[in-house]
Amino acid sequence: MLAYWRRVKIENELIYLFLRSPVTQVAAIVALVSVLGALLAPLIAPTNPYDLASFDLLDSFYPPSWTDQGDPRFLIGTDDQGRDLLSAILYGTRLSLLVGVSSVAFAAVLGTSLGIAAGYFGGRFDAVVMRIADVQLSLPAILTALLVDGVTRGIMPREQHEDLLLVVLTVAIGLSLWVNFARTARASTFVERNKEYVQAAEIMGLHPMRIMAVAILPNILGPLMVIGTIDLAVAILLEATLSFLGVGVPPNTPSLGTLIRVGTEYIFSGEWWIVIFPAMSLIFLIISVNILGDFFRTVLNPRLR
Repeated sequence: MLAYWRRVKIENELIYLFLRSPVTQVAAIVALVSVLGALLAPLIAPTNPYDLASFDLLDSFYPPSWTDQGDPRFLIGTDDQGRDLLSAILYGTRLSLLVGVSSVAFAAVLGTSLGIAAGYFGGRFDAVVMRIADVQLSLPAILTALLVDGVTRGIMPREQHEDLLLVVLTVAIGLSLWVNFARTARASTFVERNKEYVQAAEIMGLHPMRIMAVAILPNILGPLMVIGTIDLAVAILLEATLSFLGVGVPPNTPSLGTLIRVGTEYIFSGEWWIVIFPAMSLIFLIISVNILGDFFRTVLNPRLR
């Protein structure tokens, strides 16, 4: 009952603070538009950038439709392959969000599981997990993702690279982000470990796995949700960076990173729209998600208000 009323209080504070923060409201609108545009891409995109028959090389490098040389068929122009840039951005955002959400979910499951177990059992298991986390914290996330991606591609048969590309990319990004979840879950578990309800569950003879999953986990979800929101922006940026470097999705697959990489090749020849619009989409998406993450952190931690 106490947990229920505490959750109701947090929800009321969240609504109250949200209505008093215009910046958060704008960020929520931008994030919502990006997510809806990505989810509804097959319905609202003028063309399908995955369908080679839907675009023509003769339509390449058309500027936005409001310029003198623009074509009304292409609202914000076309890229070097003749693809409608608006359709490519919608599908690219869809792919970036898919990889971002999947990698954060993977990192959350892995990091939270290890963190709760380390905080609950302690001892050598805690020492091993935290030393691994310390080593990974000394490496940049992009370097970890590049290392995992390269090792995985080297182990896998070459004919399976295309089929498992998104899985490899998701795992590579997820393995670079699990540390934050593990450290937060471990610290929170140390606090909950000595509380009466956990001790009562142990006296009743409940299995440690059930105690961690049913008793401890629901009480530490708050800070983990904040980390998940902030890390979502990091994951999207990592996917775009890997694709920009040519080790993410294939160059012919529309993602925000590949679109930006292609656009940089033509920006000095006058085709500025190929890089500007995908870059703006990525920037707005990351900033809005970061603002929402900071907002949730403020709501769940009154000392930051």
